[in-house]
Amino acid sequence: MFSYTVRRLLQLIPVLIGMSIIVFSIIRAIPGDPALVILGERATPEAVQELRLQLGLDKPITIQYLSYVYNVLTGDLGSSLRTKAPIMDELGPYLMATMELTFVSIVIAVVVGVNAGIIAAWKKASWFDYIAMLIALIGVSMPIFWLGLMEQWVFAENLGLLPSTGRMNPREPIEAITGLYLLDTLLIGNWDGFWDVLKHLILPGIALGTIPMAIIARMTRSSMLEVMKSDYVRTARAKGLSEFWVIYKHALKNAFAPVMTVIGLQIGQLLGGAVLTETIFGWPGIGRYIFDAISFRDYPVVQSGILVISAIFVMINLIVDLLYAWLDPRIQFK
Repeated sequence: MFSYTVRRLLQLIPVLIGMSIIVFSIIRAIPGDPALVILGERATPEAVQELRLQLGLDKPITIQYLSYVYNVLTGDLGSSLRTKAPIMDELGPYLMATMELTFVSIVIAVVVGVNAGIIAAWKKASWFDYIAMLIALIGVSMPIFWLGLMEQWVFAENLGLLPSTGRMNPREPIEAITGLYLLDTLLIGNWDGFWDVLKHLILPGIALGTIPMAIIARMTRSSMLEVMKSDYVRTARAKGLSEFWVIYKHALKNAFAPVMTVIGLQIGQLLGGAVLTETIFGWPGIGRYIFDAISFRDYPVVQSGILVISAIFVMINLIVDLLYAWLDPRIQFK
């Protein structure tokens, strides 16, 4: 396992280098003078030249790239052109908000999706199997923005059960410790705040987790059907073990490796693809932060946001690969 981990870490180096080159090229790929595009055609030559100096666009491209990599490695992502504040300081709260929403969404997707897939495979060709796969098909096909709006209309506007926007009650602000409000309220023993944050998370969490839930359910069913034909499953049944124990202890462990890969990919996609959900529910996450930066032509923020999301996606894939090898040791020798 140690040698496999070292190999995966070494393989990560060219991926990170390629990612840094692509992110670095975002501003440089703008047709014409990037500084003039950012400031607009009415900008004075002095303002354009000042921005070029600020962004380092007056230096050779190789020096620009090396300087960019050095700044990233030292934790300097630059400053926002709009707020003039360090991007690293601004990015933290938005990233924590998106991570909290992603965590709730993936928990909903995994708990519902995995169990639905297991039961659908267990009761193959039954009414539950047909209904579960139909719901999964609808879940994959349903647009997130439509589902989010329907949730707001039914549960917030008509029934008044859940809040429709925001991350918490603005009249009762929560003291940020980690930036994850569910955890922060537990640390300080604020149970009212915990339930308030949880209620704000339910609607966007379900909207964001619907597509991953459907994909996980379909993958779990397919993987379980393959594993349940194996000899060791028949042996476990012949030994007199209960069907529940056979499925959840013997079959699920061997069927879970490809499912875990899908879960890892879905986590990465949720982190970067939550723009619509965050916009509809007024969620102050990194997707909305980058969207606002695009609107204001704040390209350093766009560049830094994409870099952070890409780095997290790469690290999640690494963790999934290591867990995959731990579940199936045969992979370590491939």
